Amino acid sequence: MANDIQTATNGTTALTTVDDGGSPIAAFASEEKFNTANRMAKALAHSSLVPEAYRGNVANCLIAMEIASRVGASVFAVMQNLDIIHGNPSWRAKFLIATVNACGRFSPIRFRFSGTEGTESWGCRAVAKDVETGEECLGPLVTMAIAKAEGWSTKSGSKWRTLPELMLCYRAAAFWTRLYAPELSLGMNTAEEAQDMRAVPAQLVSELPAALVPKNTKALEEELLGKRPDPGVLEAPPKPSSKPTLEIDPVTGEIVPPEAGS
Repeated sequence: MANDIQTATNGTTALTTVDDGGSPIAAFASEEKFNTANRMAKALAHSSLVPEAYRGNVANCLIAMEIASRVGASVFAVMQNLDIIHGNPSWRAKFLIATVNACGRFSPIRFRFSGTEGTESWGCRAVAKDVETGEECLGPLVTMAIAKAEGWSTKSGSKWRTLPELMLCYRAAAFWTRLYAPELSLGMNTAEEAQDMRAVPAQLVSELPAALVPKNTKALEEELLGKRPDPGVLEAPPKPSSKPTLEIDPVTGEIVPPEAGS
């Protein structure tokens, strides 16, 4: 029988759904736990406090409960920080930073800036120390030049234009977590990364430079698109036969040798 308990973390109180063993419920661990989690998910789906992606959606609530059990976080905290973008679940960067800071394996994440502010050389990297070994864990450098090259800062309405310092920190923290603590993010991108991803339109073979595409590939594409293929591409013209032409006697039906048929 599941219980709702209040768990205090860093002086704050969070509602965590746990089983009798004191750990968050893994909704898909067994039929019994699934039935219990399903009843809880129905209650969560009827709440007006959960984000829109979970409101009235029991299945999404069950998945949020499963993820909460894997990362050891409050179900409500997961719902508030797990956005569904383009159909994919994505963590908010601030949640990853909080998770790393609270895990106890590393010192709190800090940020180092380099370059000149306002130029493409301006960048940031996330830094933390391994508590057990004391080793400094240095994350990749993220610069405004990278943001421009990746298209993050050129999108319409991009936060990179209005809050570049914050976005540099968020992206640096996401990269740091992916390198040193990927188990905390379960391999998922951050919401900020998902929003910055650009859909690259498919390009027809016929639009590519001719030197890059074999002729038979272009003809096949034209055929599939309902266009008339170039007859000289798929099928080569028949070669003249080197064999002599045989003649048949119309009266006897016998083959007349070439030398006698002229």
